[in-house]
Amino acid sequence: MTDNIVDTNLGFGSPQVCKVVGISYRQLDYWDRTGLLGPSMKAAAGSGTQRKYSFQDIVTLRVVKGLLDGGTTLQKIRQAFDHLEEEIGDDWRFQDITLIGDGTTVYAARSMEEVVDLFRRGQGVFGIAVQPVVDEVRGEIHRLYPDQADLAPAAETLSEATAT
Repeated sequence: MTDNIVDTNLGFGSPQVCKVVGISYRQLDYWDRTGLLGPSMKAAAGSGTQRKYSFQDIVTLRVVKGLLDGGTTLQKIRQAFDHLEEEIGDDWRFQDITLIGDGTTVYAARSMEEVVDLFRRGQGVFGIAVQPVVDEVRGEIHRLYPDQADLAPAAETLSEATAT
């Protein structure tokens, strides 16, 4: 495999992340340099070094891409993530939450009633259910890198890991 540059103990390299998330290396680099989201396993340490991203990082990047595609600005995404981590904690990515954006605001809905209430206000919104993103990323990693499928942990494993 030409892309298989990752030791299974070290996570996913930038080329793999870009393929799974559907972004360019330039976007990934910009998001890291501006502090939106960098690799949690190994940061770049100068020219020629490789970043290493965890499965959780890839899920977050996929959510970022979805919000951007829906018209939400990076500034609003940063604010939304800060709020999610304050209110829910780091494990928000593995809870049954749908992120809803209208281009100016991002909402987090934990139930259908919350989503319905948002629609009743008459705003045009889109939603990104985070749990399906976890499943999509897991499937995409398995499809692109079958020998590293064990790096995409099961949801139960992720919940247990973030609870400790």
